[in-house]
Amino acid sequence: MNHQILCQISQLNAQFIENYVRNDVSAHDKLLHENFSYLNASGARVGREEYLKAWATGFDPSTMLYWDMRDEKIELYGDIAFVSAIDRFEELVMGKKLIGMAAYTDTYIFEHGIWSCVRAQITMVSPHHWPSDDTILRVYIAGELQQGHRLGVN
Repeated sequence: MNHQILCQISQLNAQFIENYVRNDVSAHDKLLHENFSYLNASGARVGREEYLKAWATGFDPSTMLYWDMRDEKIELYGDIAFVSAIDRFEELVMGKKLIGMAAYTDTYIFEHGIWSCVRAQITMVSPHHWPSDDTILRVYIAGELQQGHRLGVN
């Protein structure tokens, strides 16, 4: 596989995550294909406009105590790339700490000289499938990127 393309797509994935943590709709809009759609963890299909509207408030650092991205895998098939990873979270929900992991797969397409995300899907991960901590690439505590992880330097 082309190492340069894999690095570029990994950087797009890191930007995707940074956009989420910052609720940065403008930057995120630039990563999305015009025909983007999202399949959320409950199975709802969400269009681009609704997705971006939710993006503005999707990450709340006052309730998301810890969030990381781990176990990134990138598969490249010509002008299509699949990026999958798992996020671990510790979130305050109605005063109680909820700990879990969710897996996502983002599908990128290379058109007109740029990679853009055309599909995203997320699903919850059962504890017996949780990847180990040695696969962590980025860590956020209360919305702040922690240094010292493979991709933890801006």
